Amino acid sequence: MSRLLALLLLQALSLAIAHATPPNVVIVFIDDMGYADIGPFGCTRYPTPHLDRMAAEGRCFTDFHSGSAVCSESRAALLTGCYPPRVNIQGALFPDAQNGLSPDETTLAEVCRAKGYATACIGKWHLGDLPQFLPTRQGFDEYLGLPYSNDMWPYLRGEQTLDAGVRHHNGKPMPPLPLYDGEEVVDDNVTPEDQQSLTTRYTERAVDFIDRHAGRQPFFLYMPHTMVHVPLYVSERFAGQSGAGLYGDVVMEIDWSVGQIFAALERGGVADNTLVVFTSDNGPWLVFGDHGGQAQPLREGKNTMWEGGYRVPCLMRWPARIPAGTACDELASALDLLPTIASLIGTPLPEHQIDGKDINGLLTGGTNESPHEVLYGYHQGALKVVRDRRWKLVLRHRYDSIAGGKLGRGGRPGQTDNVPVGLELYDLKHDIGETKNVAGDHPEVVARLQQHAAAAREELGDKLTGAVGTAVRR
Repeated sequence: MSRLLALLLLQALSLAIAHATPPNVVIVFIDDMGYADIGPFGCTRYPTPHLDRMAAEGRCFTDFHSGSAVCSESRAALLTGCYPPRVNIQGALFPDAQNGLSPDETTLAEVCRAKGYATACIGKWHLGDLPQFLPTRQGFDEYLGLPYSNDMWPYLRGEQTLDAGVRHHNGKPMPPLPLYDGEEVVDDNVTPEDQQSLTTRYTERAVDFIDRHAGRQPFFLYMPHTMVHVPLYVSERFAGQSGAGLYGDVVMEIDWSVGQIFAALERGGVADNTLVVFTSDNGPWLVFGDHGGQAQPLREGKNTMWEGGYRVPCLMRWPARIPAGTACDELASALDLLPTIASLIGTPLPEHQIDGKDINGLLTGGTNESPHEVLYGYHQGALKVVRDRRWKLVLRHRYDSIAGGKLGRGGRPGQTDNVPVGLELYDLKHDIGETKNVAGDHPEVVARLQQHAAAAREELGDKLTGAVGTAVRR
């Protein structure tokens, strides 16, 4: 009995210390992962045991949204807590883009570093590849990874050699794909063989970062994986292991990577007081068929603002504070990570305006109500949707739909249909798949959300209407 009592007291003391100590933070940010691509969100095609464990020991967020439905916009939103138009980021930036995330913005890394945290970015950056835009100029002590997407290279989609020709963008051949360590290019021509080892290489560097800082200095690790963006690559260890094709193999290696992070946290004695967030930058790139993910029961995928395009899987684990095996179905966003983490570690918010909200209550179960009155859905600089906790207003626009198209195979894209959508309203609490337009039944909801849309256009602009926006930082 005395030993049992001593053990219980030790555990209680450990939790008390964890409550009083600001947490370490790890954000694992997957590229193009669909809502239904992991076990905790219904996937049965291949195993994801480490993510299953994360859900069992943490909380699933079932109504969590990325900042947009495309790469650069969603990354800017996560790191700044701002809608992409506010920080003047649109679409997906290509090599040698003259714009990027302004160094004048305050990133999540800078928020953490102000509190004495060690910071690292390991993976895909995609917020500008000119020197002034690199992670090391944005609050990160360390950086290892690709400056943009892994398909922004000379190889044609679906090809493993250059024999079939060279990919072009805006009439120019795409340059070789570089790998950075800090501000130094350590591989100026990443090949298909090199990409097979990227997930392993990122993971080893992340584990090394944790090993160097655990128990010595609080740390923030931002790990934006290159995968599962096409072209898909996987190490020999996982090739053919899923029984669900290359996509399943790649997800299994991502799951393994998460397990390695957990092991490093446990080895360093900091697992209980580390907030680990696992989510995606947008939904699956469905047009690639067997090389794209799945978003069921959601509608459409990446590059659309239907739920499949920007509602993403999200898991959060922090044993000291987050109740195990729980779920939250309240509206939340990647925009909220910066203000939430700033609150948790006791650092002031940026002096300039941000759009995210502190969702600490949703993490811990202290509240069951989202702090968001509405969320705006911007894509490519255009306001396309307005969400509240129940309703979603879809504004008039055109989008590329897979519904009437033909899906690709083997890494080659299929075809989509560019179709119009009118002013439509969906009740997401009862129709998560956005199958029934109920605008005619709820004109008062439509009118209310249209007022919010008008306010967004006034403040942040709208490419579709030509509105410039009074609060866009240029």
